Amino acid sequence: MTENSTVDVLISGAGAAGLTLAIELARRGVSFRLIEKLNDPFRGSRGKGIQPRTQEVFEDLGILDRIVALGGAYPRQREYRDDGSFSESDAVVGEEPTPAEPYHLPLMVPQFLTEGVMRGRLLELGHRPEFASDLIGFEQDEAGVTARLRSTSGEETVRVRWLIGADGGRSFVRHALDIGFPGKTLGVRAIVADVLLTGLDRDAWHRFGQGDMQRQIAICPLAGTDLFQIQAPIPLEGEVDLSAAGLSALVKERSGRDDIEVQSVSWASAFNMNARLADRYRLGRVFLVGDAAHTHPPTGGQGLNTSVQDAYNLGWKLAAVAAGAPDALLDSYEEERRPVAATMLGLATSLLDALKRGEMRRGREVHQLDIGYPESSFALEKPERHGGLLAGDRAPDAPIRGAAGQPVRLFELFKGAHWTLLGYEVQAALPPRTGLHIHRIGRGGDLIDDGGHFRDAYAPTAGDWVLVRPDGYVGAIVASADVWALEAYLANVGLTG
Repeated sequence: MTENSTVDVLISGAGAAGLTLAIELARRGVSFRLIEKLNDPFRGSRGKGIQPRTQEVFEDLGILDRIVALGGAYPRQREYRDDGSFSESDAVVGEEPTPAEPYHLPLMVPQFLTEGVMRGRLLELGHRPEFASDLIGFEQDEAGVTARLRSTSGEETVRVRWLIGADGGRSFVRHALDIGFPGKTLGVRAIVADVLLTGLDRDAWHRFGQGDMQRQIAICPLAGTDLFQIQAPIPLEGEVDLSAAGLSALVKERSGRDDIEVQSVSWASAFNMNARLADRYRLGRVFLVGDAAHTHPPTGGQGLNTSVQDAYNLGWKLAAVAAGAPDALLDSYEEERRPVAATMLGLATSLLDALKRGEMRRGREVHQLDIGYPESSFALEKPERHGGLLAGDRAPDAPIRGAAGQPVRLFELFKGAHWTLLGYEVQAALPPRTGLHIHRIGRGGDLIDDGGHFRDAYAPTAGDWVLVRPDGYVGAIVASADVWALEAYLANVGLTG
């Protein structure tokens, strides 16, 4: 057995959560290894919806345009009646983008394509997942974690500062820590399969037997591919034939049509739907992210998105503490993200109940734009605000103009690994410090809000300083008279000069 102690972080699991965390650490120069027990990348479409808030995250990670190019919008629903007639409706409530919220429609991108883009971005940053590498044991102490890995090269021991369990709903890491995973089995078993088929066009999401859990089946064209995804509830017990012939027979039985033929199966799974939430997200130097911490029914497209945003929240905090910030910053990961998962579990479960009744329409409640951390110990207001944008809220976008005349968006200023400090009509500048980009908006500043979009979105008072975290949430809103509180805040997150 070999020994290795060259990295700060070991990430177990190279799905969407693990890849997001790896990209976050890579662009901050934090050393890590990303291991995956599968021999090769996941090939299925299980998580295919990219919600507007995750699109904002992907813009920051530098991959949104690539994701959009591969995917597409959700098609209209086509609901067939028993006599063969049908009606059509929008599955997604359409809203126009606004200056503060530039993305308002979920994207459809099969999970294997999303993760492929993420691996490409990680490779640009000089890293890649280690496939066929399994975490088989670990012990931790006050100084770090000793982990045992097994791969085709044999076994090795690696010493790291932190271990991250991004290893899915059956998480080895969670089980090894003996962290409870309470919740419930929802009494629904379903199949999902990516197939090539003939007999249906690709301009609609075809639905048969809506409102009848014994007869429902949905067949959706997967954007960016030649495949369709079949979704259907199945009996809680018994074997299910996931071959091309078996799926063809299921489609025929439930649709009443014999002209739809499954030609081949790219990937298929039968699963029981659960709603579970880990009792805790952190134990010492070990953290849980994604499905290892929470498992959702797939309704509403919340699972992959919540997992990505878990990792997005944890990544910059690990980097900050690795560079010397107080360890308390890492406690805020569970403090902020666990309540979000609890809310998402409730939403996904209620949407599952609606699906049982044949209701599929989705609106803003699934977009994740309203998620925030107003109760976080790292949300500061001086003086306290009673309306408008609050500390802990998502930082809105806004089109503004640089002093030299060129247009710029706030999201462009936020993009990257740094913090951003915006001073609105402030009289004096603050001294620069490493990891903090400072901009002044208004007279004598480097930014001009001549369209009033910043003012509309942030509702500032002259002299306010707005501190935006690396993950695009407002950390602090402080008046010039209370700038001492901002200095103390910056020290607590490792921005010491």
